[in-house]
Amino acid sequence: MTEMADQKVEDNAVSGEPQNKRIADFDPPEKPNTNKFAIACATLACMTSILLGYDIGVMSGANIFIKDDLKISDVQVEILAGTLNLYSLIGSGLAGVTSDWIGRRYTIVLSGTIFFVGAIIMGVAPGYGLLMFGRFVAGIGVGYGLMIAPVYTVEISPTLSRGFLTSFPEVFVNLGILLGYISNYAFSKLPVHMGWRFMLGLGAIPSVVLVVGILAMPESPRWLVMKGRLGDAKRVLNKTSTSKEEAQFRLDDIKEAAGIPMHLNDDVVEVPKQRDGESVWKQLILHPTPAVRHILIAALGIHFFEQASGIDSVVLYSPRIFEKAGIKSYDHKLLATVAVGVVKTLFILVATFLLDRIGRRPLLLISMGGMVFSLGFLGASLTVIDQSHGTVPWAVGLCITMVLFNVAFFSIGLGPVTWVYTSEIFPLKLRAQGCSLGVAVNRVTSGIISMTFISLYKAITIGGAFFLYAGVGVVGWIFFYTMLPETQGRTLEDMEILFGKYHKWKEANAVLKEGKQGDRGDGDEIKSQVN
Repeated sequence: MTEMADQKVEDNAVSGEPQNKRIADFDPPEKPNTNKFAIACATLACMTSILLGYDIGVMSGANIFIKDDLKISDVQVEILAGTLNLYSLIGSGLAGVTSDWIGRRYTIVLSGTIFFVGAIIMGVAPGYGLLMFGRFVAGIGVGYGLMIAPVYTVEISPTLSRGFLTSFPEVFVNLGILLGYISNYAFSKLPVHMGWRFMLGLGAIPSVVLVVGILAMPESPRWLVMKGRLGDAKRVLNKTSTSKEEAQFRLDDIKEAAGIPMHLNDDVVEVPKQRDGESVWKQLILHPTPAVRHILIAALGIHFFEQASGIDSVVLYSPRIFEKAGIKSYDHKLLATVAVGVVKTLFILVATFLLDRIGRRPLLLISMGGMVFSLGFLGASLTVIDQSHGTVPWAVGLCITMVLFNVAFFSIGLGPVTWVYTSEIFPLKLRAQGCSLGVAVNRVTSGIISMTFISLYKAITIGGAFFLYAGVGVVGWIFFYTMLPETQGRTLEDMEILFGKYHKWKEANAVLKEGKQGDRGDGDEIKSQVN
């Protein structure tokens, strides 16, 4: 350290700079502080995902008791479990318009309120009809939350923490699933007609906590600027940025996006009307550039394979899988299911810290490869159990282990990367619409998988169902390997160069690396090298 300081003094002497430096002058520059208030706001917004996770987790155990109490068929159980994903499309579709009208914060409040009403209806439902209506109401609330939470998170987060916080919704989905599993076990001792009602009705509690917490948060600065409330937006940005300079930079950026002239700095200004929504859809679907078309295929593909590889069947029907494996006791089935929730939650936390260190693409390929492996052996163990007349202890053990492996591999890559990757690759102007299409594909695929699992395994055996999911996973792995470039650390300009070449994206990646080793030169020059 002394030698380095002496060398720096000599250099200053040569350059003519004053030599009376303090000890602190030789210390490395301080890293910018993270804004804890902004992170707390973004984290609370992401907690809306708990509502979806709780519903998925609690329904996995509740449907056992609902079937016994209401004497419904397996097809009705499938519809009950899976339709919430389809209902959520209504909430997702309405969230954009609603959030532009009443604001991001009150839209999150609306999401929690609607889910609260749905949970209460499900908890007091005397029969299947009203129970399905409660699912419909709760689904709309979940849809609102799925759409608005990421938007608020992106708009409130400081630049330094934005990537890290983008993966938080998946963390809270897993936490919600775990809470749902615990609720199943906690109320399993109650009489059948009461147990499942408590399980479903308890979902009202996290929604109340969420609504109260959100009311203490500030409104999104981007929405405030859209309404011409520059004074309020500046105050929020000062509280949620790491410095005054960053706050001003963010404000200028938002003003430019909203079409507000830079010289207007009054607390309230008039915002020019923009009618470019139609042109955005044209750029995204009707007349996309090769890069945008590739981005859209990649986004829709990753959302499709996330759900088509069968994760909802494993999570939603895990008690039924353990029953097929030979575990007959309610207690043992639910305890094994709680273990699934614990493993899933632990590995999503691991993934959160690996995303910016290892990269998106390696985690994605490792995750899908591990899922294919676990699904294949899960199918094999269930087939052995199905064809055996007595208990096969090693096959039962392998079945439980492979279920845990499957959720672990999903959580360490495919679960969080799907949402992070999609939010990164779309150009800013197309991001909201592109992400909404991804959410739609995700929810529709999830609904189909959830609503067909029981019918599927009755048609081709339960082992055959997981062999089928493993086959879909193989196709997904090939799609990811050939079509999805690494996005870690890439700028929007880099995205335009990386995408549009489909399976030849590696050539573009090589050109970008060469450019970074030199001065990178002109952006058009790099594009011409790729073309």
